[in-house]
Amino acid sequence: MQQTADHSLRRWGWRGLHAAPALCIAICVSPAGAQDYPDKPVRLIAPIAPGGGLDTTARGIALRLADNLKQAVVVDNRAGGGGSIGAELVARASPDGYTLLMGSSSNLIYTLMYRAPYDPVRDFAPVTQATSLPLILVAGPSLPVKTVSELIALARDKPGTINYASAGIGGLPHLTGELFKMMTGTDLVHIPYKGGGSPFPDLLSGQIQLVVTAIVSAMPLIKSGRLRGLAITSRARSKTVTEFPTLDEAGVAGFDVTQWFGVWAPAKTPRPVIDRLRHEIAVVLQQPEFIARLAADGSEPVASSPEQFALHIRGELAKWSKVIRQAGIRGE
Repeated sequence: MQQTADHSLRRWGWRGLHAAPALCIAICVSPAGAQDYPDKPVRLIAPIAPGGGLDTTARGIALRLADNLKQAVVVDNRAGGGGSIGAELVARASPDGYTLLMGSSSNLIYTLMYRAPYDPVRDFAPVTQATSLPLILVAGPSLPVKTVSELIALARDKPGTINYASAGIGGLPHLTGELFKMMTGTDLVHIPYKGGGSPFPDLLSGQIQLVVTAIVSAMPLIKSGRLRGLAITSRARSKTVTEFPTLDEAGVAGFDVTQWFGVWAPAKTPRPVIDRLRHEIAVVLQQPEFIARLAADGSEPVASSPEQFALHIRGELAKWSKVIRQAGIRGE
C-alpha cells in the first residue's frame, strides 16, 4: 500500500521544513491552565519487559521529564499480550494525566490482528509522537544484488525463490516486507524468526537471502562487509545512517515505514494536561544529549502535536489493516 502525498506531508517530524517553527512554538510557549499539574508522581507504562528500544527511550524521557515537571516520573513495565496488557491498563486509568503509555506501532497492529481489550483511537488521547526509526532491508552474501532495483528485477524473474526474514509474524518488519511485495509486484517468501538478531546466522550462511530489521541490529555486520544494506524504509533519509538510500529513492515510490514510539494518555484527559505534557516532552526531545542518545540506534526526535500524532495513528491503522487483509496475515 502506498501512502498519499497529502498524508506524507501531514506526518510531522524534525525532517520536515515546518518542523523547526513548530518545535519552537512547542518549547517556547508554555501552555496555560495546567499550573497545578502534576502534584504527585506520574507513572509511564512501558508495555514490554525491561530492555529494548521502547523501554530505554521511556526511561530516558522519564528521567528528564521528572526534572521538568518537578515530580517523579516512574517507568512501570507491564509486559505481555503483545503490549495489550500495559495498553489496557492505561486505557482504563483515570483521565488525570498520572498514568501514561509509551506506545508504539505494535499497539496499533495488535488491534488489527487480535481481539484487543482497547480501541487505539477511542480509548486514548494522543500526547505526542516522540521518536521515529526506519528499518533497513539487508541482503546476505548469497544474494547477487547490490541495489533495490536489482533485487526487484531478480525477484520478478524468479518468483518465490527469494526468502526474507523478520523477527516474527505480525511484527512491523514482517508487515514491511509484505508492503514491499505489494508495492513492487514481487513474490518473496516470509520466514519468521523469534527475535531481531535470530536470522543473522542463517542470512550469513545463505539459508535465507534478505532480512528486514532494525538498523542497530544490522550495522555491525554491514560495517564489517559481511552483509549489504540495500535501503532504509522511511520516506526521508536518516540523519544518522546517511549512506543508505530510502526505498522511495531506490524506485519504490511513496514507500514510508518507521518504527516509532509515542506517548498516550487515557481518553478524556483534560487538554491543559495534554498540552503541558507535550510541551515538557518536546523540551526533553530537543536536548542535544538526548538527540545523541537516540542517534546511537538510528532514531530521531519528532515531538509532534496531539493533532499530528492522531493523524499519524489513523494513517498507520489504515495502512496496516490493508496490508494484513491483503496478505492474509493471522495472529499466532
